[in-house]
Amino acid sequence: MGMFFQDDLLDEFGTSALGYTSAGGLTLGDVRAIAAVARDADASRFYDAWVAYGDRLAAEASQHQREGRIETARELFLKSANCYAPAYHPLYGRPVDPRLPAAFAKQIRAFEAGLALAGQPCKKIGIPFEGATLPAYLLRAAGRELETRPLVILTNGYDATVMEMYFAGALAAAQRGYHCLFFDGPGQGAPLIEQGIHIRPDWETVVRAVVDVAQTLPGVDAKQIALSGWSLGGYLSLRAATGEHRLAACIADPGLWGPLALFSGAAANPQAAAEKMQQMAANDPRLRWSLFARGYFVHGVDTAVALLEALQGFTLDGLVENIACPTLLTAAENDDLGKTAPRVYEALTCRKTLLKFSAAEGAGDHCELYNRPLLNARVFDWLDSVFAR
Repeated sequence: MGMFFQDDLLDEFGTSALGYTSAGGLTLGDVRAIAAVARDADASRFYDAWVAYGDRLAAEASQHQREGRIETARELFLKSANCYAPAYHPLYGRPVDPRLPAAFAKQIRAFEAGLALAGQPCKKIGIPFEGATLPAYLLRAAGRELETRPLVILTNGYDATVMEMYFAGALAAAQRGYHCLFFDGPGQGAPLIEQGIHIRPDWETVVRAVVDVAQTLPGVDAKQIALSGWSLGGYLSLRAATGEHRLAACIADPGLWGPLALFSGAAANPQAAAEKMQQMAANDPRLRWSLFARGYFVHGVDTAVALLEALQGFTLDGLVENIACPTLLTAAENDDLGKTAPRVYEALTCRKTLLKFSAAEGAGDHCELYNRPLLNARVFDWLDSVFAR
């Protein structure tokens, strides 16, 4: 039984919203209020409860905006945006449940409505990429918007979107004097949900297109561009740094060699590994969702073997030594994805740092979600030292 919701997986989705409370997201009271009507809910009623709460906050925000209470409207729009991700995450899978893109669209509308009312400019831009356009947002350094500043690019993982990155890292970057560009690539956010573009392992190709645009933006110091990725983005950021050498720093939260590094023997015998994974997932709803709902959806496959074959390209094998820029790896105590961080650290030949986070300091969970201020403080202290600021 979870903390707020009886179903452990739904509780994980619901409590994830608390990771953004310190940056203006939902409060403990908000989550408790939703849980009061959906504590024993299934995925369908869970969705309805979260969407209803988000819709109410958005309606209140619109009313405040009409009546000239702009700051209150901004806060409520951004809180509203935080309601929709927990709602649609349980619906990941193939074929796509129509409620998923509906809630995602509401999330982005509320998010952009809040950004439009912010005193700190956050401009939406598009990244041209192989005939498509990747959504990106540029948040300029707080109080130094017109100055030429270093740039931090944030890249996502398996199932977060640009909205989560805004609360988890972009605001902190701007407060520390960095311009911040955050985007969703193939297999993430709008490219996946609205355009049906699936994820790919060669993130250096994706980031190359992002850096091409970043270097044209006014006020960006082209010689001080850092890339930071979280969750699967820990692998994606490292993979990008193996081939995009305009990056002046790389941050991998966590230091992930690749998804299959967590499954021994998967590359050598996909069929046997698929059968083992299916057996494990039979009694593990979290694993079943991660692999066969989210995994199939993000990679565009329909079988466990096809998923494992798709994952084989997501590796640093034969590539990690190509990373030349200073690199920071994280490893949280209770985060399975961080278990390969020591392996990555040992293989790196560049200037490197490994930061460990513990449960005792409230940061032992995946991507230090419930203590992002601590993570951001240590990461940006490191980046300050790299850029000699």
